[in-house]
Amino acid sequence: MKFKALLAKPFASYISGKIKKEMMRAVEDQGAIWQDLIKTGRKTEFGSEHGFNAINTYEEYKQAVPIRDYEQYRPYIDRIKQGKHNVLWKGQPIYFAKTSGTTSGVKYIPISKDSISNHMDTARNALLCYMAETGNTAFADGKLIFLSGSPELERIGDIPTGRLSGIVNHHVPKYLRTNQLPSYETNCIDDWETKLGKIVDETIDQNMTLISGIPPWMQMYFDELIERSGKKVGELFKNLSVLAHGGVNFEPYKAKLFDAIGRPIHTVETFPASEGFFAFRDTQTQEGLLLNTNSGIFFEFVPAGEIFNENPTRLSLKDVKVGENYALIINSNAGMWAYNIGDTVKFVSTNPYRLVVTGRTKHFISAFGEHVIGEEVEHSLMTVAEQENVRITEFTVAPRIQTDGELPYHEWFVEFENAPDNVEAFAKKVDDAMRRKNIYYNDLLTGSILQTLKIRPVKKNGFIEYMKSIGRLGGQNKVPRLSNDRKIAEGLAPFLF
Repeated sequence: MKFKALLAKPFASYISGKIKKEMMRAVEDQGAIWQDLIKTGRKTEFGSEHGFNAINTYEEYKQAVPIRDYEQYRPYIDRIKQGKHNVLWKGQPIYFAKTSGTTSGVKYIPISKDSISNHMDTARNALLCYMAETGNTAFADGKLIFLSGSPELERIGDIPTGRLSGIVNHHVPKYLRTNQLPSYETNCIDDWETKLGKIVDETIDQNMTLISGIPPWMQMYFDELIERSGKKVGELFKNLSVLAHGGVNFEPYKAKLFDAIGRPIHTVETFPASEGFFAFRDTQTQEGLLLNTNSGIFFEFVPAGEIFNENPTRLSLKDVKVGENYALIINSNAGMWAYNIGDTVKFVSTNPYRLVVTGRTKHFISAFGEHVIGEEVEHSLMTVAEQENVRITEFTVAPRIQTDGELPYHEWFVEFENAPDNVEAFAKKVDDAMRRKNIYYNDLLTGSILQTLKIRPVKKNGFIEYMKSIGRLGGQNKVPRLSNDRKIAEGLAPFLF
């Protein structure tokens, strides 16, 4: 056992033990975090405007601070850009995380001196929990790759600004720098395809032991490695033992990624965003991701069906229930107050608090009141694909309302790695699975409001070409699973068979 792996063992054991203790006091820790946030918030412009000095209970807080999305926060962000201090949080942010929203254009999410540790420590803790449980510390002595955005930062209002993954790159501990790939110069390349080629150049003959990134971009990396070497990734990297992933549901990509590797390996799933690092897989033996309840974020949960109501139900952690779909709301030590991050989650356990990400609040189909969500389409497609031994590369779904006299339907755009022999029969099985998963969808078909779904096969690499055509290839960009409009559907039209 080499030096880093040897040192990692006791540290992993210590951190894992600490997290297990925190699991048992999650509600208490959330209460303490809320108190600390309010105390600091009283000294800010936001706190003054919302009467924080008179707030002493969570119920009072809910009355004083409505749920907001980014557009409603933009005036506060603009004040920070103008050089104002103590706007949302004490002082000024140390960074803006720059991210592209589906409705807000470019968003600038503040990261404070207090909140940066949430991003860094949680990523570390996910790997340390994995080490403590499995005993696999050897990967710490190999080469580690983080497929990320450029670490080059611009200045907005004199605040360093860039993609979150690029910002985090500046905080990688020194003891990991010698293990980290690709090089800083390669990481700074903006064009994804050029960057990917350089990444392969730098890693193809290295002892890669951990690979981290968003699944679709990991797959592109694997495809390029295989094309260059003629070998499976697991043969090329004999000591590769861990995939760390986040950003999208792993299941639709799992089979193809493991096939590219040539063998199953351990995975560590995470739930990060520019606004915070919310949850991570703390064990290989239990379903769900452990909610990060002691890291500067106070969580609220709104029943997903109420998120667009004027006065939705707002629950703290102690009141959530297993199996319910909630919109996730955060209050953080970066100054995001009752902020709707746009994700929906469902708890699979409340002892401890583990959850799964079920979709996006704005990524759904409800053209006729069916309110289909991401979890339902992913489950339906992947269940049938597994039964039929079909591999899916990528997919998205949109409603088809204008149909020249026939009933409307849901249109599924699917890129197959190996297409089923009969696409229509495959679509019928997926439709049956959807009807079992969503009773509203089933009622609409039973009532002859909708007809069964239709699958449009997409050409090989069609989704990649589509993302390239809209300037969203690489980085943290991903294709939405669901759209309530036809924008993505129309964009994919040139890439269909």
